[in-house]
Amino acid sequence: MAYDLTSGYAPPSTSNMNEHDAALPMFNIERVSLQFNISSDFVAAAVANNVLILALSTGRILRIDLDSPADIDVGVIRRLFLDPSASHLVVTTTLAENYYLHTQSRQPKSLSRLKGVVIESISWNPSQPTASTREILVGASDGNVYEVYIEPSSEFYRREERYLKNVYHTNDGPIVGLWTDAIPGRADLRRVIIATPSTYLHFAGKLGRSGSEGSGSIFSKLFESESATVHEISNAAPTAISLLAVSPELRDTPTHGQSSSERIFGWLTSQGVLHGKLYLSPDLSELGGKVLGDSKMLPRSQIPPSQTASGRTRKTQEPVSSMILSQWHILQLVEGRIVAINRVDDTVVLDQVVLESGQSAIGLVADIKKNTYWLFTTREIFEVVVTDEARDVWKIMLKAQQFDAASLFAKTSAQKDAVATASGDYLVGKGQYMEAAAVYGRSTKPFEQVALAFIDKGEQDALRKYLLTKLSTLKKSSIMQRNMVATWLIELYMAKLNTLDDTITTRAELSESMNTAETHDQLSVIRKEYQDFVTKYKANLDRKTVYEIVSSHGREEELLYFATVVNDYNYVLSYWVQRERWSESLDVLKKQTDPEIFYKYSSVLMAHVPVELVDIMMRHSTFDAQKLIPAFLNYNNTTKVSLSQNQAVRYLLFEINQHNSTDAAVHNTLISIYTSHPTKDESALLAYLEGQSLAHEQNYDADFALRLCIQHKRVQSCVHIYSSMQQYVQAVDLALKYDEIELASSVADRSNTEPALRKKLWLAIAKKIISQSSGIKTAIEFLRRVDLLRIEDLIPFFPDFVVIDDFKEEICTALEDYSRRIDNLKSEMDDSELTAQHIKSDIKALEQRYAIVEPGERCYICGLPLLARQFFVFPCQHAFHSDCLAKKVVELAGIARGKRIAELQVDVSKGTFSGARRERAIRELDALVGSSCVLCSELAVKLINEPFIKSTDNKEEWAL
Repeated sequence: MAYDLTSGYAPPSTSNMNEHDAALPMFNIERVSLQFNISSDFVAAAVANNVLILALSTGRILRIDLDSPADIDVGVIRRLFLDPSASHLVVTTTLAENYYLHTQSRQPKSLSRLKGVVIESISWNPSQPTASTREILVGASDGNVYEVYIEPSSEFYRREERYLKNVYHTNDGPIVGLWTDAIPGRADLRRVIIATPSTYLHFAGKLGRSGSEGSGSIFSKLFESESATVHEISNAAPTAISLLAVSPELRDTPTHGQSSSERIFGWLTSQGVLHGKLYLSPDLSELGGKVLGDSKMLPRSQIPPSQTASGRTRKTQEPVSSMILSQWHILQLVEGRIVAINRVDDTVVLDQVVLESGQSAIGLVADIKKNTYWLFTTREIFEVVVTDEARDVWKIMLKAQQFDAASLFAKTSAQKDAVATASGDYLVGKGQYMEAAAVYGRSTKPFEQVALAFIDKGEQDALRKYLLTKLSTLKKSSIMQRNMVATWLIELYMAKLNTLDDTITTRAELSESMNTAETHDQLSVIRKEYQDFVTKYKANLDRKTVYEIVSSHGREEELLYFATVVNDYNYVLSYWVQRERWSESLDVLKKQTDPEIFYKYSSVLMAHVPVELVDIMMRHSTFDAQKLIPAFLNYNNTTKVSLSQNQAVRYLLFEINQHNSTDAAVHNTLISIYTSHPTKDESALLAYLEGQSLAHEQNYDADFALRLCIQHKRVQSCVHIYSSMQQYVQAVDLALKYDEIELASSVADRSNTEPALRKKLWLAIAKKIISQSSGIKTAIEFLRRVDLLRIEDLIPFFPDFVVIDDFKEEICTALEDYSRRIDNLKSEMDDSELTAQHIKSDIKALEQRYAIVEPGERCYICGLPLLARQFFVFPCQHAFHSDCLAKKVVELAGIARGKRIAELQVDVSKGTFSGARRERAIRELDALVGSSCVLCSELAVKLINEPFIKSTDNKEEWAL
């Protein structure tokens, strides 16, 4: 597999791993060929952030990244140290000369302060700066640890190192490994790990603060004030390779038992590899002990021996020349072969020979930023390609009975199911049934096996938890299964609640660890759990079945809660009504808006809590009052309250007055209640009837109301209804029938009828009064009230034995009145006779009246000579031609008169009639035409809107 390093290199991505990748080898070692000639060997190499740094045997440094390769000659190179960001490179030579090369520079700068220091390891700053190294630690072969701050400079005489300070020294040999990281949440806390061939030291503490960045050491305080947590190995081989490695930065993969930033360390010694988690905890006093306490040793003996050329297994243990860490494995370079061992269960997953016989390696390194792994020889580069490294972690965790971790790393449903089943079996074996129930619920273990196991053990709580978990995993399409499980859970909840109630009642203890108070608490918890369950899974519960189960257990609260959750308020209300729990019934009604519920229970509730029911109903505006009428009538038949307290009347008046109801049934019901009430007071009914009359409405059935009023002897109301129907005679007769003289009089007084009818009404009243009176006095007083009646009108009603002396005065008064009226009539007759005489004299004078027409006089309409044809002359001296006057009269007269004139003109001109008929037609025509002057009679009034100058006139004649 070839890579063009001159154009950059990108490692294969595992983020979009296909399913077939699981069949690929976990580790695959591939040779990377360079696309240009390199005549010399590699003597050192480093990799970071996809940048390769190669030191050639000629003394040149080759940087391979997106830029063009740059050759830099620095002499005989011993080792290269490249920071994770690939921005800083420290080069050490065989003569202990040290150089610094920045990514932006082309020539290395000598580190004069480090002259003579044989560098074995470098701990880069955790913040990974790029402009400068900031504070870094350098481990030397003499056991010293230096702190140095390197900043590239373009000035020739300026040193690259701002300062150099020896911060720690050990006598245990060279510093083969250094690591520094920050403690989360505290910028002034650091962890420092120092490794020698025989000693592992873990420091954690506060940094010192200098005046300004780069002006002084910050690690001195840490090493001076903090003591290290130490791990030593005895009998360390002096010639064995020792180094410290840290796993690459974590990717987005499950990391059981560690946070997203906790990494793994590995310390290679002559005895093996000590590895563990680099915990991050603010508690610095326990940090070192926790890291080393949880670490474990991978012994050298775990590395399988290699085969000889003849195929025999070597007996001697081969030395390890290099070691790196991946996310889950320890990779070691053992005599030309790479061995990868899982750090969790120490199993060997790769043992592959890479180097040919006689070929030597210069390093096995990891790019901790990009999670890539490289092997450098003197002539070649190999990449260790990792594919789905965590694929078998779930098996390892499962085998170790770390079930939580195994479930995190299980990817497929089969893997997750295997973990769940094994975890459940393990928990059941340990007697942890509740925990097992939750795990079993997520597995595919046969339902009946799990359920029977819990039933046999008497673990009803575990069974309930298992069913809850199982229900949550069932598909929504599995309707029957979900319904059966949910129904079973209802039964279990009821049994549990009853058990707890029994315990509380008997004040007994469920177990040694639970007393009555705790039982009360558990009862509340189970009840709340039941409520949450039915709320969540109400769609999977059959109402009728649940009602039967809960009712059989006598759980009233739970029964009503379920009915409320499923919005079966009809059931809840029916439940309370059957038990005559009226306050609870009203509480349910207050939350309802469905009118049908009110219609259904209005009769029974009106009978027991009418006031409260009407209060609730008056808050709604969508009710059909007709459907409430049966309840109102039934209530009215049973109640004994007054009309002012009658709730049916109250609601019907509310509908009429507030909702402006015109429904005849509502109005008729109100009238029915008013009339049937035992009280004799008709004021409420009359107020209603008068209100209807004032509003000029009659929304009730008058015949129906009249029958009811007559049936219940509501005389005033009957009279009012008769009057509203303008049946005044019946109104007065009814009032008189019940001796209601004043009522009858009020009808006669207000009747807007002709005098004859009024007189008839008053005569009926007078007859009633006279028949009831023991004397004539009352009749005479009544006579004085009415101006339509005279004494002679009343005389026929008096009994025969009445003495005339009793009303002599009234007769005399009447006779005097008649005498006056006769005198007035005689005077009027004399005046009429005189007027008739005057009229006769005027007629005789008219017969002798004449008018003189001058010879040159003209028609007032056409202006032509008047004597040219037949004409009319009026007493006002206006004269007109007959045809001109007829035409003018037709214009001014009405349509009927004009039409008649036109007909007569046709009959006369054509000679349709002859003799007397023709004479009559001529006289009628003359009468119609010549009845009045068109210029000064009433006809001229119609000309008031006519303009003086018409459009046809000559306007010049009118000009001033």
